[in-house]
Amino acid sequence: MSDQSRILVFAGSARRESFNRKLAAHAYRMILEKGGSATLLDAAGIHLPLYHGDLEEAEGLPEEVHRLKQVFNAHDAFLIASPEYNSSVTPFLKNLIDWISRPTEGEESLAQFSGKVAGLLSASPGALGGMRGLVHLRDILGNIGVTVIPEERAVPHAYEAFDEEGNLTDERASKAVANVVDRLIAVAAKLAG
Repeated sequence: MSDQSRILVFAGSARRESFNRKLAAHAYRMILEKGGSATLLDAAGIHLPLYHGDLEEAEGLPEEVHRLKQVFNAHDAFLIASPEYNSSVTPFLKNLIDWISRPTEGEESLAQFSGKVAGLLSASPGALGGMRGLVHLRDILGNIGVTVIPEERAVPHAYEAFDEEGNLTDERASKAVANVVDRLIAVAAKLAG
């Protein structure tokens, strides 16, 4: 790892007008403004079949999975903005994690996740802002070796939370997201050092 940790920022939704894609992009800009090193992974560009063991056995890992494994390997930390579907994580995000976690020959188990750190965000039209889904995401990541910082932010009433450029309009919400970003940068730097 280098002196400066690299943070992979992505959304748990590939929907074109996803509030969480906007939130991920907002947090990505914050990281860069603070002098951090980050990559914004466009969820809309990820196309994976639903994970199925028989498919993996018959065809191996899709090329997209190999590409994503390289992307995840190149980063020390993750900042994930994920919506809540029925009080849990999205099928898109769970499927992404499931595919990337599949081992390849000569690779340590969970190499793309183990020993890394993550910060969690969510935006939702509802009053809780997607908080219930983050509980499940925290559990999933913890079980595959990712240290999840305690700071997190759920942005409620997402229909009115962003301006036309995708920036958070509420100063309190923006400060809370900045708090998650600051803490993630600090913890990732300590783990990398």
